[in-house]
Amino acid sequence: MYSEETEFKPMTAESVGELLSEAGAEVMVRSGRSENYSAPREFSFEVKGIFPNGMALHVVARQFNYRDPWETEGRVNDLVDVMLLRDGALTPLPKGYDYFQGVEEECGLDEEQLKAIIDCVRKVNVKLYLLQEMTGDL
Repeated sequence: MYSEETEFKPMTAESVGELLSEAGAEVMVRSGRSENYSAPREFSFEVKGIFPNGMALHVVARQFNYRDPWETEGRVNDLVDVMLLRDGALTPLPKGYDYFQGVEEECGLDEEQLKAIIDCVRKVNVKLYLLQEMTGDL
C-alpha cells in the first residue's frame, strides 16, 4: 500500500509521540475520531511535546486521507499541522531559523519535515527571545 516513491509515510499518534519522546520531550497523546466517535469529524489525533528548554510543539492531524473509496482500509495521516508554544502561548521562533518565521503554525508537514522541526525546536536557546526583543528584531 505505501510506496516510498509516490506517497508520504503515514503517521499515527503513537509514531509522532515516539519522535517527540526520542528528542527528549515530555509527551501527551490524544486520539480522535478513529477511537472516539463523538470527536469532531475532521479530528484524527493530537500530540503535545514539551522540551526541557520550555518550548512545546502541538502536532495535530486534522483529518484522514483515504486511500480507497469506501473507507474500509487505508485511512492514514500523512500530513500534520504543528503549532509552536513558549510558556503556554503560541509564538514564532526567533529570526534565523528555517521554520516558524513570523508564524506560530506550520501546516501540511510530512514526517521528514516534522523530524526537522522537532530537531530545530529542541535545540532553541530561549535566551534568543530576550536578545531579539531587546534589539527589536522580534
